[in-house]
Amino acid sequence: MRITWFAWLAQHADEYGYSDGPLRASIGTGAVLVTAALFWFALHRNRPAAMAAAGVTCALGIGWLAFH
Repeated sequence: MRITWFAWLAQHADEYGYSDGPLRASIGTGAVLVTAALFWFALHRNRPAAMAAAGVTCALGIGWLAFH
């Protein structure tokens, strides 16, 4: 499922920025949060790494959405 999710995210990366309207922006934000959760669950045995990966994913993903 993780591979499928990342493939979908890569395919639709340019379609869900904040400049595309509130619905697409909320879908994009949700996608970023789901991706961060996947990183968290993948690294759950090492809590500091999981927190760092999820935080960086959120920061970079939301920052990317803001400028695209």
